[in-house]
Amino acid sequence: MHQPDGFEAALARTESDLGSAARSTATLLRELRRARTAASLGQVRDLRRALDGAQELTQQLAEQVEQARQGYAVDEIAVLSSGDYRQELLAAASAAGVSMFEEDERLLCYPSLVRVLPAELALDIDRRRERRLRPSVVVELLAAAQRRGPRFRPEPFLRSLLSGYELVTAQQHKAAGAVVRLLDVYGVLTLLPGQTKDYSKQEFARDLYLLDQSGLTALVGAGRRLRWAASTGTRQPGVLTTVARSGQQQRYWGIAFEEVGGD
Repeated sequence: MHQPDGFEAALARTESDLGSAARSTATLLRELRRARTAASLGQVRDLRRALDGAQELTQQLAEQVEQARQGYAVDEIAVLSSGDYRQELLAAASAAGVSMFEEDERLLCYPSLVRVLPAELALDIDRRRERRLRPSVVVELLAAAQRRGPRFRPEPFLRSLLSGYELVTAQQHKAAGAVVRLLDVYGVLTLLPGQTKDYSKQEFARDLYLLDQSGLTALVGAGRRLRWAASTGTRQPGVLTTVARSGQQQRYWGIAFEEVGGD
């Protein structure tokens, strides 16, 4: 079973219970040191008193540990599998002033993408396993990633985008410079089996935003310049959504690569 008052609250309560046990452990350790000193000096009266005190503290400590164990009645897989955990993350992010949105199976928190992995008792944050699951801790990790900023190389991504665009225009028998849907470009960039799992639509949308923010639109020697195409497209099916640096949702629909100087 899982705690009805939430995963964060269950962890906070267990942390508090274990704090009490840790303090009792320190007291027990002091009593054992007194007993050892008494034994080394032959102070048998003090030794007997310290041993009795240590025994009582040991029983108290065992009860506190059992209380902590019983108090942490959480089915972690059930919590992570349900929508409750994602809602706790969203609430914790909101309380901390960190913008986060839910998009399909992922949580978008610029510049990071988060996926919950219940079977592994872990999170996937930007393709890295993270086993620190406490919502407040996760939000702080994401906030730190925001402060560091993204690691993104716009040139290779723009080159891949151009290659995908050229494949789509060829498939759809469109002229060079025509607008195509970004969803179609994503489709040709992830043709191999398993690639949509390795590179999700959310990651693609995040990279589109990072490219957009970089201001790079042309590659040396390519003779083409990227043009973003939105118009009414953002109200049509196939829109890709991500989170902007400002925390607002950013939408992308289509692109064109026009010849340089051909405007």
